[in-house]
Amino acid sequence: MSYDEPLRLPATAIPDGCRDWTTGQAGVWSAALPPRWTFLRVRRSVAAGATTFALCAGGWAVLLGGTWPFLAAAFAVYVLWVLARPELVWAGAPALLLALAFQAPSQPWGVTALFVLVVGAAWAVVAVRLRARSAQYERALEASEGITAWLPDAEEPVRRGSFLRNLGLVVLALGVLTGATSGLWGSAADRRGAWAAAFFVAGLGATALASAWFGRHRAVGLRREPAPVLRVLVRDDVEGSTEVYAADDVRAIRPLFTVDLTSFDDDEDDDDDAEAEGTQTEDDEEELERLLEVVDADTPGPVREAVLYGVPFDGAEVLVLSADVDPAQPPLIEWSTGPVRPLSLSAGRRRIEREKAREAQSRQLEEQARELAGTQPPVAVRRWHAGWLDWLAAAVLVAWGVWLCWPWSTESGTAVWKLALVVVLGVYGAVRVPVKLAWRITADRTGLWVTGLRGPQHVPWEDLRSVRRRRFELKLRWRGDNWAVAAPHWGWLERTRGLVHPYDALAAELSAMRTDPALRPTGESTAPERGRPLWPLTVVLALGWVVAVMALR
Repeated sequence: MSYDEPLRLPATAIPDGCRDWTTGQAGVWSAALPPRWTFLRVRRSVAAGATTFALCAGGWAVLLGGTWPFLAAAFAVYVLWVLARPELVWAGAPALLLALAFQAPSQPWGVTALFVLVVGAAWAVVAVRLRARSAQYERALEASEGITAWLPDAEEPVRRGSFLRNLGLVVLALGVLTGATSGLWGSAADRRGAWAAAFFVAGLGATALASAWFGRHRAVGLRREPAPVLRVLVRDDVEGSTEVYAADDVRAIRPLFTVDLTSFDDDEDDDDDAEAEGTQTEDDEEELERLLEVVDADTPGPVREAVLYGVPFDGAEVLVLSADVDPAQPPLIEWSTGPVRPLSLSAGRRRIEREKAREAQSRQLEEQARELAGTQPPVAVRRWHAGWLDWLAAAVLVAWGVWLCWPWSTESGTAVWKLALVVVLGVYGAVRVPVKLAWRITADRTGLWVTGLRGPQHVPWEDLRSVRRRRFELKLRWRGDNWAVAAPHWGWLERTRGLVHPYDALAAELSAMRTDPALRPTGESTAPERGRPLWPLTVVLALGWVVAVMALR
């Protein structure tokens, strides 16, 4: 759906005297951002990958070089803090340098110097990033011109940080449990590795608890007194985050920052009870479907007027009062569930360019699917099945499982619990591999037939809601259920070489059929065309894995 102008926020919802955050003022604010090399915006996948690499390097240092397990784990957690939680670096860097100094006599001086250099350089980079926050704060505060207002739900209980707090406690307990059971490992090297894993998991738990505290502390601080307010424009992107624009950037040309938001409904508990009792109304189901349509949409949402409560800066906590997509609904109140993540001028432009390129490709593929269907005679049945990318994904999954489990399954005197874990991992692979190797989607005049472990599942055309490819995953969603399969995806290679991912082509063709009945197949598929149940192959693979593990003991 397209809109010619931003969705309007009712005048009664705008605090008296609230100023527009204009493009000029926002440009001054953006000029105060730190350089790109300060890790201002790092993707979650990149942060996770860098942390995992640091943990693997530390694990090898523990096993081969005699490094303390605590030190190896602490370095990996420190990498995560530098990229995702810089506030903790102020305490982590001195502690890590002190630990390096204590172990320096037992390590080659070159190794110690390298670690000290990395820790110190990262500390300096974080210092530059955190120092820039005060300048961002001052610029945004100047733009508000001192106008403040109480938050719309200032009397409501603060729920920020509850999820991370519970998650942190669980992960911390897992770390303690891992350390307590480290003595069950057979060799001294394995016990050192177990302690490194225990310290790392405990560090992740402590990080989640610290993040929960930061979020809750800042959320409570917003409610204590009237908060500075600014009029802005917002838009939901295709990833589920919210982009914030200057109040006069009605064409959404230059996003200033992104933030993850959530709304807390006063009647949430009542709704949960109603669902538990099976009394959800038809209107509730339609509303849920409407929300899922917005989430699954391959294009960003409409630009909406909003009021921003709180001073935006890197890592800030805010509240957003915005116009609802449905004009009949009252303004939407949303709390940030994560920190404000600023976008530099160049990063904002690249984001919009990628977004437009993705939209253009989706439209082009769907148009091509329509044109191709219009020039060819109608077909009785249309089928899609796993290809070489799916086979590659299955091979990677199998190789990873064998690499992980081979040392344990071939080791003499392996503990029973290790063998049990190897069997469980193998059974998981036996469930996933057949889907990757033998998935099939069959379209006929009645709808789609999607293969599964128990057999093909029928999805009538009127129940199909969306077919989307998101990063590595192809996902079909229909009324009451969904189905997904994943395969490798290289966006840069596809853009530079003009390649089309097979999932994109499939999604475009099915989307065209969904919206235009004239493009659908005209016949009715037979049982062999719909595919067979995958559970027999799963059973064979699982039994083969168990036999192989027992034979290698």
